[in-house]
Amino acid sequence: MSNTENNRAHRTEEIDRKRLIVRRGQAFSLTVHLFHPLQSGHELALVLKQGKQLKASMQRWSHIIELRELKSLTSCWSGDKWWLHQQSARNELLLTVYSPARAAVGEYRLAVELMSGNRLLERTEFTKMYLLFNPWCKDDAVYFPDERLLEEYIMNENGRIFRGSADYMSGMPWNFGQFEDNVMDICFEILDRFKPARSDPPNYMRQRWDPVYISRAVVAMVNANDDGGVLVGKWQEPYTGGVQPTKWMSSVPILEKWSKSKSGVKYGQCWVFAAVACTVLRCLGIPTRCITNFESAHDTDGNLSIDRVYNIHRENYDHADSIWNFHCWIESYMQREDLPEGYGGWQVLDPTPQERSSGMFRCGPCPLKAIKEGDLNVKFDVPFVFAEVNADIINWEIRPDGQRKQLSSSSAKVGRNISTKSPYSNEREDITHQYKYQEGSAKEREVYNKAGRRISGPDGEEESKPGAV
Repeated sequence: MSNTENNRAHRTEEIDRKRLIVRRGQAFSLTVHLFHPLQSGHELALVLKQGKQLKASMQRWSHIIELRELKSLTSCWSGDKWWLHQQSARNELLLTVYSPARAAVGEYRLAVELMSGNRLLERTEFTKMYLLFNPWCKDDAVYFPDERLLEEYIMNENGRIFRGSADYMSGMPWNFGQFEDNVMDICFEILDRFKPARSDPPNYMRQRWDPVYISRAVVAMVNANDDGGVLVGKWQEPYTGGVQPTKWMSSVPILEKWSKSKSGVKYGQCWVFAAVACTVLRCLGIPTRCITNFESAHDTDGNLSIDRVYNIHRENYDHADSIWNFHCWIESYMQREDLPEGYGGWQVLDPTPQERSSGMFRCGPCPLKAIKEGDLNVKFDVPFVFAEVNADIINWEIRPDGQRKQLSSSSAKVGRNISTKSPYSNEREDITHQYKYQEGSAKEREVYNKAGRRISGPDGEEESKPGAV
């Protein structure tokens, strides 16, 4: 089978028809020509070298898989080992290769060896192969149960991002371009330039199978605040030395410019950060969509309220907390093997640099269920996202003796019209109900009060309390 046929079967032909690009957990075929005819007692082995040499000290991972005869395999392989199935005719072999649904994503080099006892008879030249996540495979952690929706969340290169205000929303077109030339290579470059990839390559490569780890790496790398990431943020003029954020209409020129310059591209704001992260994760094979939260809160002290503090003359006294007209992030779909059962599904991820999470500017993945139910001790960054969509606004007066008096409060102004593009059209789909119970309902107040009680409880092992930037 040719690379074109393999790629078509793996839904990667839009990326490239010449290179072998396949999805894990799904069989692909190789035709191998040998100089030595196969004889009884010969043994075949598939040699895989995983990883790319980033610097002189980078380790290369190799796995040798001996030939096993398998009689009843399906196209989606649930095993945890690589396997081969062989059909031969004279000196030509048709090999069906089965990769584990938990194999590390990235670039591989593979070759086939023909052995006779301990003697190597011949080895084919190493050829490159690229392995992606597979949301069509039930055993992959990013499996998406409704295959029709993957036409939007993986395959659609053109999207719509909503901006404006809760009362005057508008959608802007965006070209994600996840299948454009060189984009896949740039996505792998982003993973390779993540700091742990350079500081501890073996440990990093062991985690390249995990969509939780990979998505967390991507949102850290999309902003340039740590380790030379993709985009430099700027929220006010002048935009000298770069592009005004409103001028961008596609992720592709941003990614290409970053790859060529090896430095942060100027400039981005929340929807640009979100769109670029969406491109990278869709390209890697993780179902992803862009989200807009109108009247989005930024709670800097982690108390789940936006505190507006005034002096006795009603002059603003404290500007630490804030509310944005809108804020954009992404959601990616994955199982959460690191959490108790029930927290899989859509996860909030935010590459806009607002707060640090485990030492880096990033947010998530944060389960939608944890946000809606006020489960603040769940990884990652649930208190911060909960406040973005459901914080109370409290007005305070600071008296001359330093005492604070509450003037008023509102529980229904934050987190309005939470929106994403409909998978069936360019229209807006309102998903506010996925983030919280109806404002004004007893259940919404019950969840908010439960969340407030958990603020003083222990965090998840890797979760950090929000702090001011």
